[in-house]
Amino acid sequence: MTLVEVNSVSKDYPRRAGLRSEVRTVVEDVSLAIEAGETLGLVGESGSGKSTLARMILGLVEPTRGAIRVEGVDIARASPAEIRRVRRQMQPVFQDPYAALNPRMTVLDIVIEPWKIHGSEAGIDTSRTALRTRAVELLRQVGMEESALARHPHQFSGGQRQRINIARALALRPRLLILDEPVSALDVSVGAQIVNLLRDLQSEHGLTYLFISHSMPLVRYLSTRIAVMQSGRLVEMGEAEELCARPREGYTRQLIAATPELPGVA
Repeated sequence: MTLVEVNSVSKDYPRRAGLRSEVRTVVEDVSLAIEAGETLGLVGESGSGKSTLARMILGLVEPTRGAIRVEGVDIARASPAEIRRVRRQMQPVFQDPYAALNPRMTVLDIVIEPWKIHGSEAGIDTSRTALRTRAVELLRQVGMEESALARHPHQFSGGQRQRINIARALALRPRLLILDEPVSALDVSVGAQIVNLLRDLQSEHGLTYLFISHSMPLVRYLSTRIAVMQSGRLVEMGEAEELCARPREGYTRQLIAATPELPGVA
């Protein structure tokens, strides 16, 4: 089953060049699909358009041209009710685990926030006691203790903050997680732990991932298929092992050669 369809999508931004106005195209004519239960790895250098494409899928940025459908819903033309329903089904985990957390909120309030916003629509008991019980279970799933609930983000390491982000992303039981460089701000050993956690969670919950990274070995480890972006364009796509063993494009070969294997993933 196709969960996300991206059809001939482009994104332009205006910019000034002296006295003239120009248009900068950051994503150009990209088409791809994400199948339920798979991990689609999206790989490319910084500035290749990966994050902009992810934000368009999330509905945070509107395409200049083309269409994006999530569960068959065109997110640029959907009603407010349809958008709220679709957004419950896809959640982001961003690169910076500290910037994504409100420093004034406790971990309990961070984790239960999605339920407070969407809980009644999803048929969830939103009493404080029920939400705390759910929060404890979510923390357990990401390898953290109940004692974390009363603390604030600055009291945790980068890896722990990212676990909190993942717990919050799982709160509404989404079908799709969009993981935008989720370990690039972490040291190698901690990043490996997060990668293995993501793999375990996918197996446990039947999640679908769009996994974005500049690291080809990391993408190959997690992904079912890989899409390669260069300068806003999709230049190559295929099954993960096949693409890495026999890349067609010189750019793909450069990405494979440029990044070392990630130790500690198993």
